[in-house]
Amino acid sequence: MMHHASSAASLPDAAFATAFADALIDWFRRARRPLPWRVTYSPYHVWISEIMLQQTQMERGVRYFTRWMETLPDLAAVAAADEEVILRLWEGLGYYSRARNLHKAARVIMERHGGRFPSQLDDIRALPGVGPYTAAAIASIAFRQDVPCVDANVERVLSRVFDIDTPVKAEPAASRIRALSCALLPRGRARDYNQAMMELGALVCGKKPRCAACPLAFCCMARQRGVAEQRPVPPVRAEARAVEAVAGVIAHRGRIFIRKRPAGVVWGGLWEFPGGPVAAGESPEEAVVRRCREATGFQVRVREKLAVIRHSYTSHRVALHCFALVLEGPPALLETPEPSAREAELCRWEPEGSLADWAMPAAHRRLVDMCCGAGAAPRLPL
Repeated sequence: MMHHASSAASLPDAAFATAFADALIDWFRRARRPLPWRVTYSPYHVWISEIMLQQTQMERGVRYFTRWMETLPDLAAVAAADEEVILRLWEGLGYYSRARNLHKAARVIMERHGGRFPSQLDDIRALPGVGPYTAAAIASIAFRQDVPCVDANVERVLSRVFDIDTPVKAEPAASRIRALSCALLPRGRARDYNQAMMELGALVCGKKPRCAACPLAFCCMARQRGVAEQRPVPPVRAEARAVEAVAGVIAHRGRIFIRKRPAGVVWGGLWEFPGGPVAAGESPEEAVVRRCREATGFQVRVREKLAVIRHSYTSHRVALHCFALVLEGPPALLETPEPSAREAELCRWEPEGSLADWAMPAAHRRLVDMCCGAGAAPRLPL
């Protein structure tokens, strides 16, 4: 058993830090996953992988990364791409501001850095959508700079090794973890060390720790004290709010009405069916007729209920009531129904078969797949 430095809040000494890093990096070289961005460690690959892996599981991240690189093999391709292409490649990963910021950052790099990914931490940090963690990951992994990375995996590993018994994202634990990360970083080996810490948190020191397989078991205080399962201490969570919402599929003469959400709102820039929240005391059927009238100017009636799609985002649990709608009104108006964009950035009538081409929020994409996808019974009033 190795000893940490004397007092609980003091930092480990040099001998401990060296033994810690050696054990970790030795394990990483044997156990690391063969991930596509680890082939060349090009800054472009590292950057895209880091942005994709925020809020995304590794397997999905690898799939999306591979598809992205087939379409956009370098920075210049991202900068030159249409926002529609970027959002379509991103669809299903959620948190779409990440994709829009990637697009902006690529253009900044072309304009301000002559198309070369900047290597200085401050320049990386200044790119749209790059926070302190992502900047540190790119600087250390792509450019081998001596900068520590702290993500949820690292917080979990350090909270166990040093038996930190308060929530990791709040004080005093957050400052303690930052100080430990700096003290333990082995100079000149940041690429392997930072990846090893994150890989250990992902593969071994996960939510359920596999202590028997851990290269740091020799120095882990939580394991020694039998409290590894109680670390990290979870934050105090807010209750998720239940929300009832509606979406209306208006079909007319073989085309379906979609609109583009304005920038700066949740899912901004994505295409959707009109709808919105259900008001107090209102039925979903009443809500969809009202919301469609407010959003488009169209008078509609409900033809049938298509589905209730349940999904969650941030602290909301949403039940989305989906309806097939029919346009009402005088025949002359129905000849060429002209929508007003009103709350949306753009709107259009699209042939049913081309709905697959537009980037949509996940719940609306599920509605398209249910109604128009391969093997779906035709449900829409075309």
